[in-house]
Amino acid sequence: MRTRPAFPVRSGLGFLFLFLAQALAVAVPTAAHAHGDTVKVVITGQREGHVTTEITWENDGDAIDEAVAATVNSTSPDGSRTMGPWRLVRDAGTRTGWSTAEVLPPGTWKVSVDVGFPSLGHGEKEIAVPVVDPAPSAATPSAAAPSSSASPAPSDAPAAPVSSGSAAPAPAPAGEGKDRTVWWTTAGVAVIALAGAAAGILLRRARARRR
Repeated sequence: MRTRPAFPVRSGLGFLFLFLAQALAVAVPTAAHAHGDTVKVVITGQREGHVTTEITWENDGDAIDEAVAATVNSTSPDGSRTMGPWRLVRDAGTRTGWSTAEVLPPGTWKVSVDVGFPSLGHGEKEIAVPVVDPAPSAATPSAAAPSSSASPAPSDAPAAPVSSGSAAPAPAPAGEGKDRTVWWTTAGVAVIALAGAAAGILLRRARARRR
């Protein structure tokens, strides 16, 4: 009498799944042990308010090539203000540099970083964010430029006296000259009329005598 196995393998597919499971079980611990079980977190300070860190493998100090899942929390010394949790993003152009996209306000902060992937890690440091003075605005002119059309200031110097011998006669007012012209014209017309009347009288007398 033949008996069948409790879990028969109907094809070679079952052997493939079993092999892959064993390979993953061996590969994951091997990769973790190659660098160590933890990561090293060093908070280097701040850059324009951004928290900056260096994250490497604890065992050999190698850079972490994969993504890092970490949170950043900041607290004021008296505990009245808290910022975070924020995540870390890789600094461009570096392999070990990580920083926050958010910015801390000016002041002193107790910063803590907790890494959860690819391995556990923790770091703490007190950093100070200085107050940045705003850019100076354009200088305003202290006094307005004088207008070119402004009238000159009156001079206090007395006018020079005019000699009586060399003084030119003052021109007659325009109204007075006009009146004189009208008078002379009227007088001329009257003289001509009188002369004509006298000439007519003399001519009549001369004709009367001839008769």
